[in-house]
Amino acid sequence: MPEAFVLFKTLPSHERNVYLTLTNHSSVVEVHALYGEYDLIVRISADDSKKLSGMLMTEFRQIDGVKDTQTLIAVEY
Repeated sequence: MPEAFVLFKTLPSHERNVYLTLTNHSSVVEVHALYGEYDLIVRISADDSKKLSGMLMTEFRQIDGVKDTQTLIAVEY
């Protein structure tokens, strides 16, 4: 199963709403609030790389209050 870690920057005062939206998503494995440049880090998992890309492009970036994301695709050695 492909996995990715996604760093989220949110609009001011939207951190909690984005956090709650992400925790209710079926592909989200973990959500953590952060202090620093990014507001949240999320670990997501998908059945295949096409579904993973689709979620990243059409779902997570479209959440109300999301300002910016950075995606780190996990690979296995």
